[in-house]
Amino acid sequence: MMLTVVLAQAQDLKLKVSPEKASMKIGQSLQLEAAVVDASGNKISDREFIFYSRNSRALDVVDTTGFAKAIKHGEHEVIVISPGSPQLRSSILVNVEPAAISKIAFGDVPAKVYTGINIPLTLDVTDEAGFERPEVPITLTTSDETKVAIAPFNKLIVKNAGTVTITASAGGKSENLKLEVIENPIAEIRLKSNMVEGRSGDVFTLTAMAVDKDGNEVKDAPIRYSFTGESFDVSAAPSGLITPEGKFVADEPGLYVLNATCGPAAASVTVQANNRNITRKIDLVGKGSVNNKHTSDLWIWEGIDGKDYAVTGTWGADGTAYFWDVTNPAGIELVDSVKVDARTVNDVKVSEDGKVAVISREGASNRKNGLVIIDVSNPRDAKIISEFSENLTGGVHNVFIYKNHVYALSAGRKYYSINIEDPKNPKIVGEFELDTPGHAIHDVWVHDGIAYSSNWTDGVQLVDVGNGIAGGTPSNPVQFASYAYPSGSNHAAFPYKDEKTGKFYVILGDEEFPYGLDPSGKKPSRAAGFLHVIDFTDLKNPKEVAWFQVPFAGSHNFWIEDNILYAAFYNGGVRVVDISGELLGDLNRQGREIAWIVPEDPDGFVPNAPFTWGAQPHKGHIFYSDWNSGLWSAKLQPVVPENAKIDSSK
Repeated sequence: MMLTVVLAQAQDLKLKVSPEKASMKIGQSLQLEAAVVDASGNKISDREFIFYSRNSRALDVVDTTGFAKAIKHGEHEVIVISPGSPQLRSSILVNVEPAAISKIAFGDVPAKVYTGINIPLTLDVTDEAGFERPEVPITLTTSDETKVAIAPFNKLIVKNAGTVTITASAGGKSENLKLEVIENPIAEIRLKSNMVEGRSGDVFTLTAMAVDKDGNEVKDAPIRYSFTGESFDVSAAPSGLITPEGKFVADEPGLYVLNATCGPAAASVTVQANNRNITRKIDLVGKGSVNNKHTSDLWIWEGIDGKDYAVTGTWGADGTAYFWDVTNPAGIELVDSVKVDARTVNDVKVSEDGKVAVISREGASNRKNGLVIIDVSNPRDAKIISEFSENLTGGVHNVFIYKNHVYALSAGRKYYSINIEDPKNPKIVGEFELDTPGHAIHDVWVHDGIAYSSNWTDGVQLVDVGNGIAGGTPSNPVQFASYAYPSGSNHAAFPYKDEKTGKFYVILGDEEFPYGLDPSGKKPSRAAGFLHVIDFTDLKNPKEVAWFQVPFAGSHNFWIEDNILYAAFYNGGVRVVDISGELLGDLNRQGREIAWIVPEDPDGFVPNAPFTWGAQPHKGHIFYSDWNSGLWSAKLQPVVPENAKIDSSK
């Protein structure tokens, strides 16, 4: 009887939040309130509250106090949870008002504007808080319609010579652009391509020269490029991409006519794109099952005994890291485990000499999260050397080991450089943190003395921690380049240089869960987001040139070796992608995917629900961890030469 009464009382509890709706201005602070009340409206005093913003980079909320600060305009939801029994949940809707428009800026315009050549304008609208406002409508007007007219979508139609003023207006601000229109001297365009035959995904580079009636080059001619095509497959439409610089790539094999125009002058060349034909077979080889908890990241290495080993973490469980012997990829063997005070061991890394592992901790019972340093000189008898939590607040989500230093995230805001030359006595020697509003960090990866940190909205940051390019060291990290893309979902980064082309790329991955995520493990989950290829060859002018996307799946961690990308795509499994040569456009549509494999396990933590976390090639095999099933290995079969003879006796 008493139990029934207690349950009834618990069911009558309600979580009241205040205010239910709020309006704020950028820079303003607000104290959000929560209370648990019973059926009579009396407050229950012994309940805890957790506040978190669904967009902490726009509305920063202290999780334990509910103190909110508005950073960026928009409508933002704050979730409030009282984690007792029963767990109660509510939300507060906060509208952050946009700041007033401060300026309008015209993008680059040709130094000479010729008659008969239309000009697309780029315009940037910025508010007083420093945010770009692309959603604000812009009105364009011209001082003389007979010389320059306005077309939809910020296009100028240039008709006759003379002086014209174009005015852009938005949000009570305006800006003028003065144009001097001159008669078009261009009589002919001479066009050639660096090749006339290639494959889908290969980049054709055009060279175009505009000349006047006397054959003299018009060096500043605004040449526009376009293409038409005919696919070899009658059921597929011709498809491709051509850049303003005259680089063309075909998605579908076929014949393509590449055009260069400048007013009435035009020229074209025809090129052929053949089938890329790089598909290879991939075979499942082995499995190390973990079906009673979620598996997180993995790391594969050669031990000091010459054998091959793996370490995997666990998520939302009991703080266990598993050690495996993977010398025989078909017979993966669990050889040891280490359990620490944590709910999640999100990241695992091993030093270059194979002697020391570092695992991250989140959700420690005493809130002293940090990292744990482990002696793995004998992975069959892994021993904890030391624990380190100094300044590592809020859980360490990711770590990296490079030359006796651990780069460890703290509170999702910064990373510290920690010297582990003496692994028993680690010490902080440096740190890196952005100073942008609402800045956050998810991951850091170090290669050749450069740390690549993935900073969500702020994109990837390239930081010298010993390379020498900017005079940085582990104790004095120096940022020297960065790139951010509009979605603000930069979750992971991996550098890659193509030795033949000399191109230096950084591959950036999104992480998004628009369909929701069920951490309880009761049902399958699905992610979104894709890989962005950023050309960093010119460090001062990085630009996104290509992308790889898997329909209805989202990217997570990835690796590059020998011009091949191995990418974990959550519910899309492992994707193996050819990234050789210059990269441009949609890599998937171009037929650059070599193979894919999805880990389906009927005995998994969630049965038959692949959710692949990371992939790493090692000595001719591909190892990958899956959130719902553990550690797997696969083998990518070699390329079969076109003239190879088939032995019918086998």
